[in-house]
Amino acid sequence: MGEKDKTLSFRVSEDAYHELTRIAEERDISMSAVMRDYVDMLVAHDGRISVVPEHQATAAADVDETFPPTVEVPTSFVREHERLELEADHLREQLDEYKRYVTALREELETADREDVIRLEDLDQRIEPEDDRFTLG
Repeated sequence: MGEKDKTLSFRVSEDAYHELTRIAEERDISMSAVMRDYVDMLVAHDGRISVVPEHQATAAADVDETFPPTVEVPTSFVREHERLELEADHLREQLDEYKRYVTALREELETADREDVIRLEDLDQRIEPEDDRFTLG
């Protein structure tokens, strides 16, 4: 399926409406385009944007911070994370293998003759008191 545009509808105060109209005229675009730009920016930064006066925005730009902020991570941390991911993958593979093995055993048990299966409870009932020795073999 291709992307489908959705329509948003909301109410704003008359003053906000006139201000949006002014902004759109200054930028020589429609009010819809102004709102689309804002929504695109909001989505691109995962909702972490704020509207500030222009003089504060230029002061913040001089600080040379990138958005979103980045953090340097030691190489040892990255290696440990990769090792744990590999170990988790290995454990998942082992779990899948054990599940397949249990499923195979269950299927074998279901298809086997019932006479070949000896239940321990049945043995307890058959044992005579004087005959308590069994040998496996």
